[in-house]
Amino acid sequence: MPALSVTSRVLIAPAVIGVVLLSGVPALADNTIGGGAQAPNTNADTNGDTLSVTAGGVVFDRSKNGSGTSTGALTSSTSWTPPPCWYAPKYTPEQLQKTLEPIWEAESTGYEWDAEQRKKYNADDEEKGFNKDKTGKGYWWDSYVDKSYPPGWDSCDKGPFWVDTGDAPPAQYENAVTPEILAELAYNEIRVPGTEVTLAPAEATKVNLPTWAWLDGAAFKPVSVTASVPVLNINATATAEPVSLKIEPGTADAVTYPASGVCEINNGRIGEPYAKGKADQTPPCGVKYLRSSGDATYPLRATVTWKIQWTGSGGAGGDLPDGNFGATQNVVVQEIQAVNR
Repeated sequence: MPALSVTSRVLIAPAVIGVVLLSGVPALADNTIGGGAQAPNTNADTNGDTLSVTAGGVVFDRSKNGSGTSTGALTSSTSWTPPPCWYAPKYTPEQLQKTLEPIWEAESTGYEWDAEQRKKYNADDEEKGFNKDKTGKGYWWDSYVDKSYPPGWDSCDKGPFWVDTGDAPPAQYENAVTPEILAELAYNEIRVPGTEVTLAPAEATKVNLPTWAWLDGAAFKPVSVTASVPVLNINATATAEPVSLKIEPGTADAVTYPASGVCEINNGRIGEPYAKGKADQTPPCGVKYLRSSGDATYPLRATVTWKIQWTGSGGAGGDLPDGNFGATQNVVVQEIQAVNR
């Protein structure tokens, strides 16, 4: 773990770790900065998940996200993961002064440390301390952490640093917000529909009987989330589009259609609904069980792969790793009953 700054060591405790970061000052985890004044608290959502403000000065527009009780987050198909922490504007000069001076006055961090920090921020200069002479011309940036504290959340451990308006943050600060970083953060906020497939036969299928599988086409449309930092006038939109469904029957005694078990999206839909008269046809997407499930069931796993693309400020854009989201459903497989005469 990276070394903690002294202010973090003072402030971190189990009861307050959710609002404290490693950056050297307590994180305003529910606030963002705008126009030199404190912005609204993140709890002030409008219309549920439509528009909300989160830590790091980032605003997420989730109005085009997936909806419903079975929605879930994507898992990257590669080892890539969204940033666990990032740097963004957090303090005006006055806000940083009001944050740090009470810590120094408490004398809990030691005289030498306090003296170094006062010198670093030129705190004894009433006019220029904390860059007050640059008020309105930039911000003190600091780190923020994903609310779930994923691995690496403590890697953004550098203290506040100043960035003039219009300038890029120093190169040594990884994960300083850019359109691409915003796209990656938006990726983390995407929610896609559940993946319970419709089967025919529905209640129970039979041994050696092809079972048709498909997904509700209306639910599987592209979804997107937009992330922006208003004070920097940058934004990015990450869009997820379904491309395929993978079926895993839950037993080796089964055959999938197609043989790979991967059903590609076709004409905007995944799989094809069963219709009367198709009993003798091979389903474009489905499964055939070769053995009865007996008194139990088979756990059929259905996973949809979503292609992720992003666009952002200044014409930026590109691809992010595909994301997967799946669910398991129980399937009853019965023997075909013969009639004895």
